Amino acid sequence: MTGRYPVTTRLRQNGQDIPADEVLVTKTLSDDGYRCGLSGKLHLSACHRGYEVFGRDRADWPREYPTEEEFMWGQERRIDDGYCEFHWDHAPCHDHPQSSYRRWLLEKGVKFETPRRADHPQVFDGMPSEHHQTTYCVDKAIGFMESYKDSLFPWLFSVNMFDPHFPFTPVREYFERYLPMLDDLPEPAYADGEHDSKPPCHGRHMEGQAKSFNFLGSAPRDRKMLTAAYWAMIDHMDFQIGRLLEALERTGQKDRTAVIFTSDHGELLGDHGLYHKGPFLYDCAIKVPLIVSYGRAVPANVRRKALVELGDLAPTVLDIAGLPRNAGMQARSLWPFLTDGGAADSFREDVYCEYYNSNPDASPSYCTMVRDGRHKLTAFHGQNLGELYDLGKDPNEHVNLWNDKAYAGVKLAMYQRLCDRMAQTADPLPKRNGYY
Repeated sequence: MTGRYPVTTRLRQNGQDIPADEVLVTKTLSDDGYRCGLSGKLHLSACHRGYEVFGRDRADWPREYPTEEEFMWGQERRIDDGYCEFHWDHAPCHDHPQSSYRRWLLEKGVKFETPRRADHPQVFDGMPSEHHQTTYCVDKAIGFMESYKDSLFPWLFSVNMFDPHFPFTPVREYFERYLPMLDDLPEPAYADGEHDSKPPCHGRHMEGQAKSFNFLGSAPRDRKMLTAAYWAMIDHMDFQIGRLLEALERTGQKDRTAVIFTSDHGELLGDHGLYHKGPFLYDCAIKVPLIVSYGRAVPANVRRKALVELGDLAPTVLDIAGLPRNAGMQARSLWPFLTDGGAADSFREDVYCEYYNSNPDASPSYCTMVRDGRHKLTAFHGQNLGELYDLGKDPNEHVNLWNDKAYAGVKLAMYQRLCDRMAQTADPLPKRNGYY
């Protein structure tokens, strides 16, 4: 949304509020006459104030989380974000008083219910498709695009459905399609003993999550049911996205509308024995889909292997709109790359990730990562720990080569690359106005 790195925006953790002087791409578009709308999640500021009840030191909390009643839910604080329509819902599983989705259900006389299934303790029957949060988000987007189909105003709409995401709440009929074929589903990518050579937080998190799902003590069928539930959530989302694209075509806007499909993160889904996010920068978590279409401007059916970063989307959107980039942006526009017809298959030499205690817990972790086409290095700062993977030989990242002498040269080169990328997160602002 800003084309800037988390450490630069000062928004590095869940529960923080984005500073008011950060400029979202939607604000830039709005200032140029665009009408911008949103349905679903935004997640740029805190939307519950549990600390105000329990205190800020989590180690002193009487239990792991406050109850629903103790959470102080509310719509996240907004800055001047450029949205003229804001149908906000952070997460359908929480009863936010200001949730547009929950109000939509209330107006329909429908109660939000996701009962636990009898065949798996961590799978719940989600809301029926017609009352699902994904459907709600798409309905709002379709209404928006229909309203503006004959308007002189250009528009942007952010469709930010919550799925696919933990907890596992698939629509029943989508999930039950998979039950006859469970044996054919893949097992999570886990190797016995793989945590022995990795930073202790990996094994510690696997042990800690055993209260909700004991990976090592579970049967293969139970693990595959979670995979099926996640896939079913994606299937339902795919169907709803199909409705969006059909509406674009029906309203005559398909050829003049850029569509960008991506995600904020992937899912561990049992890989490495883990289900919940944390300081784990595995590809299954950081490698996300990116699909772009825009009439004849972007060649269709071209698949690229280039490395890109999510931040690159903000300057790309401005290029599509023909607007200059904001002075504080650090990312690179994908527009020249997208329109070259596949002539080049390289965009960045590497991608950079940072985790600055993003999900605060009792044992904070600060780690940064750099990944090129062959290797990945993650440094855990202040702990003299890290990870190094040869993705050519070990694509599932089971074997940590951090202390392997045969890879000492690779480790040094990747460390130097990481240092360079960290230096490049320095804020370009304030703008330089003179020689000295």
